[in-house]
Amino acid sequence: MDYLEKYEEWCKNPIFDEKTKEELLSIKGNEKEIQDRFYKELEFGTGGLRGVIGAGTNRMNIYTVGKATQGLANYIKKEHGEDKGVAIAYDSRNMSPEFSEKAALILNANGIKTYRFESLRPTPELSFAVRELGCIAGIVITASHNPPEYNGYKAYWEDGAQVTPPRDKEIITEVNNVKDYSEIKNMEKEEAVAKGLYNVIGKEIDDRYMEELKKQSLNMDIIKKMADEITIVYTPLHGTGNKPVRRILAELGFKNVYVVPEQELPDGNFPTVSYPNPEDPKAFDLALKLAKEKNADVVLATDPDADRLGVYAKDPKTGEYVTFTGNMSALLIAEYILSEKKKRGMIPKNGAIVTTIVSSNMTKALAKEYGIKEIETLTGFKFIGEQIKFFEQNNSYEYLFGFEESYGCLAGTHARDKDSVVAVMLLAEAAAFYKAQGLTLWEQMIKIYEKYGYYRETLQTITMKGIDGQEKISKIMDKLRNNPSSNVGKFKVEEIRDYKTKVTHNLITGEKGETELPVSNVLYYALENDAWCCVRPSGTEPKIKFYMGVKKATMEEANAELEELKNSMLQMCEV
Repeated sequence: MDYLEKYEEWCKNPIFDEKTKEELLSIKGNEKEIQDRFYKELEFGTGGLRGVIGAGTNRMNIYTVGKATQGLANYIKKEHGEDKGVAIAYDSRNMSPEFSEKAALILNANGIKTYRFESLRPTPELSFAVRELGCIAGIVITASHNPPEYNGYKAYWEDGAQVTPPRDKEIITEVNNVKDYSEIKNMEKEEAVAKGLYNVIGKEIDDRYMEELKKQSLNMDIIKKMADEITIVYTPLHGTGNKPVRRILAELGFKNVYVVPEQELPDGNFPTVSYPNPEDPKAFDLALKLAKEKNADVVLATDPDADRLGVYAKDPKTGEYVTFTGNMSALLIAEYILSEKKKRGMIPKNGAIVTTIVSSNMTKALAKEYGIKEIETLTGFKFIGEQIKFFEQNNSYEYLFGFEESYGCLAGTHARDKDSVVAVMLLAEAAAFYKAQGLTLWEQMIKIYEKYGYYRETLQTITMKGIDGQEKISKIMDKLRNNPSSNVGKFKVEEIRDYKTKVTHNLITGEKGETELPVSNVLYYALENDAWCCVRPSGTEPKIKFYMGVKKATMEEANAELEELKNSMLQMCEV
């Protein structure tokens, strides 16, 4: 069936509601729009679904959400996990409440218990709830930091992390086996409640989550001493972070916390930002304006599902606020945790820090300094969460901290996904700790660079939408894979790691080996002088991503070298 036939099917089949049909009839004759909506099924990938909200097979709607949920239900039944149940959370995006309730009732119709949060909650709290309630799985309805027209569906397993290999592929198979929307079971909410299948959760999980966060605090005395001295500006960017972030800061004792009023309330249209992403400097415009009014020490922003954190801190030399990359804020937290634990003799002999192959190489220097193991995973925090599970199963390492370059980290093991609420808590505590020594967070970051070297990293993302975009991304990856280069501009390549073919090639010795990580469409180039670059297609968006990093003796040298590497990388890929 081609895309036009699928379109006609959706317009006529009684299984689809009238509102859906009206939306589709409004685009009648617009073949390009029809093609984009129906040329493929919205793919249930290794992390779930993500797409533009609307009618069609390639859109986020109650039918594509229903198909994903029916597939997940079929898998849960094969695993005999009906009675354990599924925890469900959702963020502030348009259609999030509707999609989450639809998912719950489909699971209920399959005899599977659900525990749905009474209102929007952060993704890390869902991760916590899965384990706290002893569930077999979890679902979060969110498109993270994507533009307003998007929504998504993340699937978690009983360890509290997003599903990982081989389970992810097994669930994908079950989803793909749902060939017809008529196979999707449903149940009325009243019946589901009466049968004890549909359960509402809220305050009791919130309270337990807060208890676990507080266990990560290292210097309550400093907070009490500096509570009146520290000023924090925070924005939830219309998302889920507002209540939990304000609550944890208040309960720890911080008094001068100012929330950006225009961005405080949840709003799926994100009216004050074009892109609700704390990686985007434009998202901070209102927060920085308020920070200047309040003379804030630190400015913080969480994304819509509150798993990512963006940071600005004041440079006292210029009086201006300086942005932190995800690597920088995570490494500042890591240095704070490890240095304070070292003082107290709390670093275990088998301690470990976990990061990804595209995060800062400074992690290796940090691990060496504190005598702990550094472990790298593929991109995606689910692989960091998976390492925590392995540590517990094998009694091998003790998890101390984990982070990825994309503005996400986790202190503690209460969750198995990145947690911006605990990150806010620890950055605020670190700000108080360093201010007591006469340092801003920016000055402390410079001290870290002086200690380990000026490791600087960047990411270049290029959007390529539609069928043509997919083809172009594939061509770029094929070209790089089939024509391995011995240099990236002036930068000599020492080793190429192809995570799709699982082959490593040392260009100095000529030796070939095998990558230890799961198969993924990623190419990594280890360059001379501790520089590196990496390219991969996004797993959730129509984008190709170029990562790179350098190490130099000064900030100026590092920034100049990084810019040169970025230009060379893009030129090599002809984008």
